[in-house]
Amino acid sequence: MATVNIAQAKAHFSELVARALLGEEVIIARDNRPILRLVPLERPAGPRHPGSARGQILEIAQDFDALPEGFEDLV
Repeated sequence: MATVNIAQAKAHFSELVARALLGEEVIIARDNRPILRLVPLERPAGPRHPGSARGQILEIAQDFDALPEGFEDLV
């Protein structure tokens, strides 16, 4: 695990990203206090399947598309 301050992170951002993509956890600190963790995003396991949530919405409120009170003059 690498810990760097903000100035170092700015100067070596590409290198830190490469290290994170290789699986290393990179911590960015301010005043020697950790404030951020740089980690790669997890990719979905497989391809998306359109319609995969079909049947999961059981009820929609009658006023779902009604204009909220106080917003009349914004339309």
